[in-house]
Amino acid sequence: MSFFPASLENLIDKFASLPGVGRKSAQRLAFHLLGLPDAEAISFADAILDAKKNVHTCRVCQNLTEGELCAICASDRRDRGTICVVSEPRDVLSIERGREYNGTYHVLHGVLSPMNHIGPDDLRIKELLKRVAEEDVQEVIMATNPDTEGEATAMYLSRLLKPFGVRVTRLAYGIPVGANLEFTDDATLSRALEGRTEL
Repeated sequence: MSFFPASLENLIDKFASLPGVGRKSAQRLAFHLLGLPDAEAISFADAILDAKKNVHTCRVCQNLTEGELCAICASDRRDRGTICVVSEPRDVLSIERGREYNGTYHVLHGVLSPMNHIGPDDLRIKELLKRVAEEDVQEVIMATNPDTEGEATAMYLSRLLKPFGVRVTRLAYGIPVGANLEFTDDATLSRALEGRTEL
């Protein structure tokens, strides 16, 4: 039995279906929206509809954009010989925050996950292979997450890219800056030792 009106219950269900939002958080968000003035609530709904209508994938890198090309692909200051492969559009933002990388990106929109029925045809792999075949690419950096699915995706892509003769690298793993060795897990320590560099 529901204690809320059907329309409110539906709103709570919609919020609860979002990733990382539990039932309690969904209720808080729904009640917050109900408390907004009509103009703000309409503006919120319009922002969702506007984004859904206007945002699509870049024809080159598959990142999100409102134009034909994203800002990175449209820039003539980026190194087109390097492609950094990431799982999701939000990963592009993470790497860009560091202000160290000046190449281009390729967004897969997921990772291989047999348990979730996500195979190679569900990802933007064909587009990546087409870019490597047609452009003057020297290096492809695998920047998928260091979990089982991210590793499997990186290994799968590296095998597909081998015939093209490009250098395929993987982001380094290790101990975060400022971390304490005493509290670092065994797998991280092992990866840090494997990926050590000369001083």
